[in-house]
Amino acid sequence: MATEYFDVLIIGAGLSGIGAACHLKKELPHKTFAILEGRNASGGTWDLFRYPGIRSDSDMFTLGYEFKPWNNKKGIADGADIRNYIREAAAENNVEPHIRYQQKVTAARFNSSTSLWTVDVQQADGSTKEYSCHFLLSCTGYYSYEEGFTPEFAGRDDFNGQVIHPQFWPENLDYQNKKVVVIGSGATAVTLVPAMTDKAAHITMLQRSPSYVLTVPQQDAMVKVLRALLPQKWAYRIIRGRNVSITLGLFRFCKGFPNAARKLLQWTVKKQLPAGFDMQHFTPKYNPWDERLCAVPEGDMFKAISTGKASVVTDHIDRFVENGILLKSGKTLEADIIITATGLKVQMLGKMQVSVDGQPFVPNQSMSYRGVMFENLPNMGMVFGYTNASWTLKADLISSYVCRLLQHMDEKGVRQVTPRNHNAGIKRLPFINMQSGYIARVKDQIPQQGDERPWKLYQNYFLDMTLLKLASLDDPSLEYSNPVSQGRNQPSEAV
Repeated sequence: MATEYFDVLIIGAGLSGIGAACHLKKELPHKTFAILEGRNASGGTWDLFRYPGIRSDSDMFTLGYEFKPWNNKKGIADGADIRNYIREAAAENNVEPHIRYQQKVTAARFNSSTSLWTVDVQQADGSTKEYSCHFLLSCTGYYSYEEGFTPEFAGRDDFNGQVIHPQFWPENLDYQNKKVVVIGSGATAVTLVPAMTDKAAHITMLQRSPSYVLTVPQQDAMVKVLRALLPQKWAYRIIRGRNVSITLGLFRFCKGFPNAARKLLQWTVKKQLPAGFDMQHFTPKYNPWDERLCAVPEGDMFKAISTGKASVVTDHIDRFVENGILLKSGKTLEADIIITATGLKVQMLGKMQVSVDGQPFVPNQSMSYRGVMFENLPNMGMVFGYTNASWTLKADLISSYVCRLLQHMDEKGVRQVTPRNHNAGIKRLPFINMQSGYIARVKDQIPQQGDERPWKLYQNYFLDMTLLKLASLDDPSLEYSNPVSQGRNQPSEAV
């Protein structure tokens, strides 16, 4: 079986993978690369999820790429708009010819003697194929495309209606005049509830515990003014910088003054709800930003509640029954359709099996280096965005850093770079410092971070921009090895 070689292999053709490919095209045009995509379409999350109202929960001036201005008038974009934006970026940068569809990566093996990765791929017809590369970049996101997270509900088979997970939305679902219950209180739930009031007889959001919900504007007056006065690129940069500052400021306020933040967030919710509304449904037990805030454009969730088309119930599920859900309180929520917006199944590196010289790589035994690479794992990076801001802000920084690192390796004449920790006293901490259920369920499977640089992760775009764009690549924590002159350098093959 012939092994096809590329300088760089990118796994995943979603927001991160397309962005990384565009950076490679711009910053290292001499490098050959391919994107291996397991599905038959690009767009990742924004192609997979098709439920009503699917949208970003971050503004597109920060979720958009740094190199491609967002020109749509809507700040909070629909899924289809984001999908088109990603594909436009791919077309504009001639990335599409580099994508290999229906190529599901199952394993990656690194050989230190050649400084090469060999990647095993399962193809659409069930056959396998091998690729090789010098640098591997995982842009697979953090959740499984094959299955979502759904708890075991007693009596599920007793329910006479449909049970749907938003990740696998049926095409042309008929919910006209149906009673719908959405189980969950996160971003998906607060999106579905107002979106389905157009046809549903009534929709109820059933939550075990509330989340913080924040109203955000759909359109921004400042955007219109700046676009009229300045070139699109400059207007985009100014708005992007302002929005990053606002988001970071809100995050720091919530973390530094949690009681004041709680009162402010609940005040903004209360004034949008009908008089006498029971605020227990929007009163979380945790502090703001211990879990991600849910954004609702123009308060659409609260408007749906005010019209009487939607309601919120805070209770625990006893079991499913024929006509709906029996709650622990003894009340029955009648339903024709139950939507389990209960979260994602987190997985790292697209569930591929990774090994170095025959030894398995175990993510939870390795610290992340600058949020880009992993301790003791050569020639491999992972794009993982922010949890307190737009994903793409960090994705852009990581992609640029990888390009800078590859250029530095060429200048040094080496084929291998490996992050090494020389600080025996460093404290190891969770990679993701959030209390969200989907994170807590896999805390023993995800990587770690340290409490000191360069192993510490910062949820701060401006600090990361300095560290990743300006920090020296001759870091004592980076071990460069395998000079090109000491072995045959794999010839590149053009795509």
